[in-house]
Amino acid sequence: RAQSETAARVARWLEANPAVPEVLYPGLESHPQQELARRQMQGGGTLVAFRVGGERADAFAVLNRLQLIKISNNLGDSKSLITHPASTTHQQLSKEELDKAGVKEGLIRLSIGLENVDDLIEDLKIALG
Repeated sequence: RAQSETAARVARWLEANPAVPEVLYPGLESHPQQELARRQMQGGGTLVAFRVGGERADAFAVLNRLQLIKISNNLGDSKSLITHPASTTHQQLSKEELDKAGVKEGLIRLSIGLENVDDLIEDLKIALG
């Protein structure tokens, strides 16, 4: 529950950040399937996806500035982990398949751990510039 509550706070913070044009988190009103998530889930979960620009370099720049949140191909741990799906979990897909799946070059997936929410937000704040 703590991880899900932290994820919701981080998602709201990202959504309010002008450097982040898109946030995907089932607990946000802006999520296209928020109503379904509300019926099926007790919270929004621990995974937050967000886009920082249109290019892979935009995402990598953010990832490389993080200090607390660690880059990993695996998600779901007691520590916060982050990945770039287009170059890791979805790298075998064609451009057309990536587009169909909504996996853009600037998309990042963040798996929230048990760290203090303020520390996570501060790390993201610095990384986003």
